[in-house]
Amino acid sequence: MTIADDFEALIWNAGRHPESESIPVMMRDRIDGAVEGAGIRTENGTVLALSLRGRSLAALPESLGELTHLQQLDVTGNQLSSLPESMGRLSRLTRLLADGNQLASLPESLGELAGLEQLFVDGNRLSSLPTAIERLVRLERLDARGNRLAAVPESLCRLRGLKDLRLGKNLLTSVPESLWSLRDLETLDLGENKLASLSEGIGELSKLRMLDLGHNALTQLPESIGHLTGLSGFLYLSDNQLRSLPASLGNLKVLRYLNVTDNKLRALPETLGGMAALTELRLYNNQLEVLPESLGQLASLKELHLKNNALVSLPESIGQLTRLRKLSLENNRLTSLPESIGGLSHLLELDLRNNRLGALPESLDGLTHLAYLDLRGNMLRSLPSSIGELPNLEKLDLRWNKLSSLPEWLERLEQRGCMVYL
Repeated sequence: MTIADDFEALIWNAGRHPESESIPVMMRDRIDGAVEGAGIRTENGTVLALSLRGRSLAALPESLGELTHLQQLDVTGNQLSSLPESMGRLSRLTRLLADGNQLASLPESLGELAGLEQLFVDGNRLSSLPTAIERLVRLERLDARGNRLAAVPESLCRLRGLKDLRLGKNLLTSVPESLWSLRDLETLDLGENKLASLSEGIGELSKLRMLDLGHNALTQLPESIGHLTGLSGFLYLSDNQLRSLPASLGNLKVLRYLNVTDNKLRALPETLGGMAALTELRLYNNQLEVLPESLGQLASLKELHLKNNALVSLPESIGQLTRLRKLSLENNRLTSLPESIGGLSHLLELDLRNNRLGALPESLDGLTHLAYLDLRGNMLRSLPSSIGELPNLEKLDLRWNKLSSLPEWLERLEQRGCMVYL
């Protein structure tokens, strides 16, 4: 019996592959994560890649170790509780995908996979990683989200070539100082853990482009986070216990997305204006009472989310955000809007529901691209005629206000197709 026959028998016994069919031969250079089912890629009779995705397999045969030329193995979405020790003989393996199984541990022989570059073990039951992992000197990506890891092993922190490390949704309460020695890291995911603090050492990760610290228990951020000047993609800080942000955050001049929702912020640092590349800023579900004037310096900003705070006013500088397309201000305490708001000439959506607005500025006619205006649940007794001049308005919601009379231009808006709710 050949090794291929061995695996075909395994699949048939799992009841997920018709006995009349052999494992399909794949002619691709690599088996990517989107492939479903079983497949083999061979070259000159040698098996180079093997996919056994979603086959309800409870175990893999020890004969797996005989596939000594195997470069990629995908066993995602099975019921594996362990991997065979013989895997250590797969010295040419570069990519191992074992997400969505029931793995409680990984074999020590994993350390023999000297050529392994990517290891995916998300969504298993791992409570630890083998010490031998430190021998995976070529490993560049490790995904171990959604496990039961309570600690980051020192052995992992010796993988100096690691570029992408994802340990979110585990049980981490702290991380070792040695983690900050992984200075080639470009992506670090520590979200959905139980971290209460981080040391200043995080500032050593100067190559980071994405950092996820969301859904933890952080009460403050180290000032050295401002040293992460390479952050260009996403910074997630949502759902922590943060009462303030460090002034050094303004040094992140190439960051495009910042999420600090669901914290306890009352104010933002004036240095926020230094984040010149920011295109989306999410600050909802905090306790913000004021916004810094430097907000107007965020010239690239396209979305600003501020709902569910305690804002009583907006800075005049908000009118400088000429690229802004979405402004969410619902459920605050706004009593008025600055005249400068008319400067938001590219704004498409403005949500002001559930505030305390008694009047609106005439300058709203400057919102020439506005399509959606929500004014529900305010204290408006009249409306400026400038709203009727908005050429692209598609929906105007005025419910639950105190309008003494309805302006005649409302009918004109409806006649040209704008939905008006009273």
